[in-house]
Amino acid sequence: MQSGSTIPVIEFRDVSYRVQGTDVLRGLSLQVAKGETLVLLGRSGSGKTTTLKLVNGLVSPSSGEVLVNGATHNEVDVIRLRRGIGYVIQEVGLFPHFTVARNIGIVPKIEGWKEDRIRARVQELLQLVGLAPEIANRYPHQLSGGQRQRVGVARALAADPEILLMDEPFGALDPLTRDELQREFLTLQRGLHKTVVFVTHDLREALRLGSRIALMEAGKLVTVLTPNEFVKSDDPWASAYVKAFGGGLESAANRGSS
Repeated sequence: MQSGSTIPVIEFRDVSYRVQGTDVLRGLSLQVAKGETLVLLGRSGSGKTTTLKLVNGLVSPSSGEVLVNGATHNEVDVIRLRRGIGYVIQEVGLFPHFTVARNIGIVPKIEGWKEDRIRARVQELLQLVGLAPEIANRYPHQLSGGQRQRVGVARALAADPEILLMDEPFGALDPLTRDELQREFLTLQRGLHKTVVFVTHDLREALRLGSRIALMEAGKLVTVLTPNEFVKSDDPWASAYVKAFGGGLESAANRGSS
């Protein structure tokens, strides 16, 4: 945890999750400090996305506890909890029959914001994520993949949530667009200081974006390290990742911290 934070924003206490007798997660204990970007790194089936869904109550633990700001899901209104957490996925999940403006403004509208406030917030967010004002009147099918992903990030930020959950948000994009959005994410995070849990299977992305990296394998947490620690680690799983991704990883780790 970062210094100065007495209660972690997100905490997993010996959490397990089972589906039809199969362990998807086992004994997960992990804390996420205010303002950090914790990257969940691992192969397909390692439990990353399930861990993310446990935060906003899309799934419930079979055993153990998940706490957000010190409270379990049983102690809060889960619907309100979800509205206070931004959620960005790879497929974006925009409503195809809504304009960009309506997509971005959906949570503020549910929260009862006045229309003029919503319009102002939409324009503010479009500028924040690097989109032109006229994009507001377009529909998702009229946008490029990179533009749709930016709209997805803007929608997640619309009600100014404390927490952002991001499930491989840039994974389906071409390498140049992905690099551009990673750079923009770092700039946004330095300005907004959200508490972010970011899922990826790409080590370079993890090193670049994460404050810390939680390596997962077969439903278990292997280790939690800073990017620089990860590159130099003698942990066998971390070392295997470093070897698989080849050289130049030190520079990826340093880019995120610069």
